[in-house]
Amino acid sequence: MNPMNFMNKKLIITAIILYLLSGIYFVQPDEQAIVQRFGRALPERVPPGVHYRLPFPIDRVNKLKVRQVRQVTVGAELAGQPLGQAPTRRAEFLTGDQNLVNVVMTVQYTVADPLAYLFRAQDVEALIAKAAEAGLAQAVAERTVDSLLTTGKVEAQNAIRQTAQRILHGQYDVGITITAVTITQTTPPAEVADAFRDVASARADRDRIINEAYAYANDILPKARGEAKKLLNEAHAYRTKKVNEAQGDAAHFAQLAAEYAKAKQVTSDRLYIEAMEEILPKMKKLVVDPKSGIDLGVIRRGEGGGSKGK
Repeated sequence: MNPMNFMNKKLIITAIILYLLSGIYFVQPDEQAIVQRFGRALPERVPPGVHYRLPFPIDRVNKLKVRQVRQVTVGAELAGQPLGQAPTRRAEFLTGDQNLVNVVMTVQYTVADPLAYLFRAQDVEALIAKAAEAGLAQAVAERTVDSLLTTGKVEAQNAIRQTAQRILHGQYDVGITITAVTITQTTPPAEVADAFRDVASARADRDRIINEAYAYANDILPKARGEAKKLLNEAHAYRTKKVNEAQGDAAHFAQLAAEYAKAKQVTSDRLYIEAMEEILPKMKKLVVDPKSGIDLGVIRRGEGGGSKGK
């Protein structure tokens, strides 16, 4: 055999083997692959692992990181855009209270269906941006500018995400799932920026004054409640004291009335003597029976030191 022919056959066989081996490819754990045969996508999804396809140009493999979170920015200049050129995705909308606002937001999404993502639309990100703008227009029109700037921001973001997902899934079915929508900036047009700043400053002053009023109320109200509680407790104690005293006096009077009914004269004399003891506690007193005939003047003269007696 001619050595030259043998070498040519060997090279041809080696080239054929290498050509066939070029169909081996790897799919990473976070990827899925779609195989195109003569330009037409095969419906089967290729899971992670080692796989084989027919060599080029029969088959082509498109790999997608299905777990990767991708992002689209709406309302801001995109990377690589010429300096000074107007943003290609401007989001300026009219709020429910007739105010114009410029909104910058980011839309995060993942690929749920690689086949639909690759072949249902030519520019999926542009489609996502348009769907997000539609959701934003609806959300902004239903809310006031104050709500968008403060407490209603989270609610608006959820509404935009739901609307955009419904549009992309129902009308276009491009195989993506929107995971989050974040409004990163809400600003007025440049022509009315000063007026908005004045309003924001006035709103901040209002909030500060309200907070100071609440702080004063929180300081003074507990003191007032404490003082009121103290006065109420004192009133209850005074009432209890007076009621007890009245009940004691009534019981004492009832006892005296019972004794008086039994012996009127004796009880009357005893009460008189007790009254004198209470009225004249430091004076010496004598009790004399008027029927005994004793001269009270003699008794007084017999006492020394000018003592008074009764």
